[in-house]
Amino acid sequence: MSPAPSSSGAAPRKPLAYGALALSMALVGSYVALSKPLAAVFPVLLLAWLRFGIGGAAMLHWLKKPASEAPLSPQTRRLLFLESFLGNFLFTLCMISGVKLTTAVAAGVIMAAIPAAVAVLSWLFLRERVAPRVWAGVACAVLGIGLLSLSKHELPAPATPGLDGQNTQNLAWLGNLLLLAAVFCEASYAVIGKKLTGAMGPRRITAIINLWGFALTTPFGLWLAWRFDFGAVHGGVWVLLLFYALAASVWTVWLWMTGLKTVPAAQAGVFTVMLPISAAVVGVLVLGERLSPQQMLAFAIALAGVLLATLPSRAALRVGKR
Repeated sequence: MSPAPSSSGAAPRKPLAYGALALSMALVGSYVALSKPLAAVFPVLLLAWLRFGIGGAAMLHWLKKPASEAPLSPQTRRLLFLESFLGNFLFTLCMISGVKLTTAVAAGVIMAAIPAAVAVLSWLFLRERVAPRVWAGVACAVLGIGLLSLSKHELPAPATPGLDGQNTQNLAWLGNLLLLAAVFCEASYAVIGKKLTGAMGPRRITAIINLWGFALTTPFGLWLAWRFDFGAVHGGVWVLLLFYALAASVWTVWLWMTGLKTVPAAQAGVFTVMLPISAAVVGVLVLGERLSPQQMLAFAIALAGVLLATLPSRAALRVGKR
């Protein structure tokens, strides 16, 4: 799919694109760390439906096609649906269901594979040339996130209605498979997003993906809302829900798509290390948690991966000086 020169607007310069990618993942980590009270109040699919509904209301004006964009091709329509189905709907189901059947440490180690999965899929499907230094950055990202996960205390899988502790433990293999599926979904989200930015602007991509997410969750959301006591939810939770919806559906997606207009998908995948780092920072600053020396080493390795993947090469510096 070759984009028209004016179909998606001017791409940001690389430093700004890197900043957009880093801020996107940092926001994800922040709202994940702060959204625990929401998961305790709302059922998962009801929370997702409310998130997409609030985000959609905020982005109605982004749905209109700019005059500079070509009409959506059948391939682009399919990619938009897959972007929302894999990156929003299926990722959420696989991630939450997987964590319920396995341990938090196992989940963290498996999810650490996201940067590597993004690099492999971008190489396979986008035919991106992944430089050795980017592969080294991916390896550091995986190592850093994995070390961070192993530095946490092992948590038992939460009790699941209808399953006793022994049966839940026996289903850990299924939980691990679901988490691997979540890794594939998240990697696909990055790769498909890169493809979409060649034909559409970040704002319209964000709005249409959110609209598909709302459509996919509406049957479940309506059923759960019919049985849910909204009157029992206090004001602070509603404020947190508003922040969560705007951050998850609007800000993070728009920032990610903006960065992808300039940065190759494999390189962008390294920025997923900002998610656990920002979540830990929020835990320290807001929740009063402490970082161990092993966790600080994990952060240093992960950030070294970002530097390896993004610093300009000597050849690029020589070209820039000419």
